[in-house]
Amino acid sequence: MTVVLIVDDVPAMAEQYAYDLKRLRGYETLVAKSGRTALESLTRDSVDCVILDLEMPGMDGFEVLRSVERLGLRVPIIVYTGTGDYDRCVQAIRLGAYSFIDKAEPMERVAQEVENAIEQRRLNAEVTLLRRGYGLESPLVGTSPVLTKLKEAIVRVAPVPSPVLVVGESGTGKELVARELHRLGANPKGPFVALNSAALPHELVESELFGHERGAFTGANATRKGAFEAASGGTLFLDEIGDLPPAAQAKLLRVLEDRKVTRLGGNKTIDVNTRVVAATHRDLEKEVAEGRFREDLFYRLNVHVLRVPPLRDRLSDVPALVEHLVAATCERFGMKTKSVAPEAVEALMSYDWRRNNIRELRNVVERMLIATDGDELTRNAVPPEIRDHRGAVPRTAHGAPRTFEEQKQEAERQIVIQALERNEWHVTKTAKELGLSDHASLLKIMRRLGVQRDAS
Repeated sequence: MTVVLIVDDVPAMAEQYAYDLKRLRGYETLVAKSGRTALESLTRDSVDCVILDLEMPGMDGFEVLRSVERLGLRVPIIVYTGTGDYDRCVQAIRLGAYSFIDKAEPMERVAQEVENAIEQRRLNAEVTLLRRGYGLESPLVGTSPVLTKLKEAIVRVAPVPSPVLVVGESGTGKELVARELHRLGANPKGPFVALNSAALPHELVESELFGHERGAFTGANATRKGAFEAASGGTLFLDEIGDLPPAAQAKLLRVLEDRKVTRLGGNKTIDVNTRVVAATHRDLEKEVAEGRFREDLFYRLNVHVLRVPPLRDRLSDVPALVEHLVAATCERFGMKTKSVAPEAVEALMSYDWRRNNIRELRNVVERMLIATDGDELTRNAVPPEIRDHRGAVPRTAHGAPRTFEEQKQEAERQIVIQALERNEWHVTKTAKELGLSDHASLLKIMRRLGVQRDAS
């Protein structure tokens, strides 16, 4: 049973809406004659949608919207006005209203708007359940097609104890992928140990990986467990696996095969139950062909391959990433959170981020926050080398080639999200700018593309 609450201080108007909605769509209706009564009903009754008058004595529609937000009530609210003051309606949208209508609108249009709002709420709830059920609520922020495909692959591979190879350019978030595999794996409470092979001196790599006994080499004053032992019962993330020296590659292969380690300077074998996730920005097949990486180790690691897309292949995720990075950085710096102007977001979406992907974006956001005194990051806060960049977006060097359909879908997402940002996510105004017949057409496109404001 679908329940619609009509809030209006004019009883005749509210009763007429209630009667027509029941006649046209069979909705059950409730009537509230004041903002305070409406809040009491929302906290007491199961309401699927609200039609709210903005102009009411005492607690007006704006205060109701603020209270709904404070209470954390997840109900779509359609505001209506008889004054023709659409600036006030836009203000209501900013406060969280789903859409607005005029009191002079025909009832068929009002009923359709209610149906759209309820359907949107249902889809949002469905997406939330799917994300929880399939482990897609993760630090991997965004809903672009390529990132969605990666998240789905993570969910499939995570429970399998075999090694995983994560490939992608620097700064794309390969460690985040490894942490998600651990979080969704068989033992998320087990240890997660990360080791960057490229950052270790070659003479210490084997000691770090496999441990050593006291006196095994100069300076080995005490017995020490290696990363494999420390991660036993959990996950060992080996970043930049392509930089491992040949001797360490041979020992790593043996540990993967036997699931036993022998510390340097020792004779005893130690059982380890460690799931290995390796990552690289290198082309390991080329490294094998040129003799720098063992072929047998490559095929042992290559059981499951996850490709992390570069940021330039998912530019439609930039607004969500920027929002996430601004909030996280402000919290880290102890700053009051700042908003981001649509022109700034558009400038950030127009850059290719080829140097360091999300890591580069994070650094740029940090620079913008430090350089901005006000409450909003404007286009002028975007560094000139980003803001004035006009380079062509290059082809993806890493990862599987994208199909025409995938590239088309990503391009559509970028167009829609940039237009929504320019119009402060006002659906009707955005639809008009894009030349669509009405806001319902845009909502259908948004649903198809998986575009929603809270996309992280």
